[in-house]
Amino acid sequence: MSTENLDDYPFEVRHLTAEEGGGYLVTYPDFNVCMSDGETIEEAMMNGRDALRATIESLKEGGFPVPAPGAGPASGKFIARVPKSIHAQLTHRAKTEGVSLNMLVLSFIAEGLGRQQGPRQRGR
Repeated sequence: MSTENLDDYPFEVRHLTAEEGGGYLVTYPDFNVCMSDGETIEEAMMNGRDALRATIESLKEGGFPVPAPGAGPASGKFIARVPKSIHAQLTHRAKTEGVSLNMLVLSFIAEGLGRQQGPRQRGR
């Protein structure tokens, strides 16, 4: 496709309320028109990745500049040290589910954040 590494672009995942149709929404802060959704976090993230790829291709085809990854305040990148046993479990689970280790860990983080935000949103 191109030289951009899609994993370098930060994204946000949020739970969609029943009124919004349910599921999860993925948006990319570096692109104001790039978003996707899915019934599960994993589906939303895979759909979001496809949308990001298509957005970048469309910008290039139209002769528009492609924003650099993380042009906003957050880089979207951090390093976490985990015990070898947890790393092995995560690697095995990612292989079993047919996704990258990065995608699996991101889905766990997004799911945890969604659970954390859920009660606050309902309380409003």
